[in-house]
Amino acid sequence: MALHPLGVTDGVVVAELVRDSVVESLHLGVVAVSDPSGKLLLEKGNTQAVVYPRSTLKPLQALALLSTGVEFTPLELALSTASHCGSAQHRDAITAFLHHHQLGPHHLRCPEDWPLGSGERAALMAEGGHPSRLAMNCSGKHAGFLATCQHQSWDLDTYLSPSHPLQTLIVDTITDYAGETPSFSSVDGCGSPLHALSVGALARAFARVGSAQTAHEKLLLDAVKNNSWALDGQGRDNTVTIDTIGGIAKIGAEGLVAMTTPEGVGVAVKILDGSMRATTVVALSALASVGAISSDAFTTLAEVLAVPVTGGESTIGGLRPTI
Repeated sequence: MALHPLGVTDGVVVAELVRDSVVESLHLGVVAVSDPSGKLLLEKGNTQAVVYPRSTLKPLQALALLSTGVEFTPLELALSTASHCGSAQHRDAITAFLHHHQLGPHHLRCPEDWPLGSGERAALMAEGGHPSRLAMNCSGKHAGFLATCQHQSWDLDTYLSPSHPLQTLIVDTITDYAGETPSFSSVDGCGSPLHALSVGALARAFARVGSAQTAHEKLLLDAVKNNSWALDGQGRDNTVTIDTIGGIAKIGAEGLVAMTTPEGVGVAVKILDGSMRATTVVALSALASVGAISSDAFTTLAEVLAVPVTGGESTIGGLRPTI
């Protein structure tokens, strides 16, 4: 099948929501699992379907930054890969990141926003706080972009322009890792250029990152492993997944997640309707089905991460992956 934008016929049922043994809702999706050589080990739906990968591209963007020779601390590198929950700890760390590279929050071009995490948002509101660029979940990535431009003496004001040397470098890096030229481009919610890939190519890219064949890939994996809280937040899906199985787990808006295990098995999931409810559990089920993670690890994570179905004060069902 040729590459084409995602359509309704590209998806298959990848998860069910069950209430009292009756299926109440179905999630349609596309799933690809790749080994380090780029061979697809599992395909559900049409993995040639092209999607906007959203924030799952951040590890590839971070590797583009490292290729310039910019020096990041491990925490700074993890923040460059983050879709963080906007906690005070995240905001303080990104402020320090910017200052370390002779920059400030005023240089950020991501939009002002409330924290992504509901608890973090409530805490900021209780303090009388307000939306800010630092609280925006992509502010770490933008700090990484700016620090790289500072290192390269590239223009800081236009770093989000598609023609900026930083952004052309990122496109080249994405193309290299995915083994596929982006089919089309747009603008992500944070204002950054956004490049479309097939679901299969996204899985292959993550598998290559996880195989850690280069010094930069090893730096990224170590940074994420040792600063998993920075990538997402304490108790949140990506952080819990990384702490349990290692590697990288990265959500993307509109029903996306991509992961790589420490052994270099990559998985990408797109839920057709954009729901995030099933993404992580489906990805973990796919990894377990090819033996990339243990059944015990899957069971442990599914119990923690899957949204329960309640009837009054009792749990009477839950989300069940069909892979």
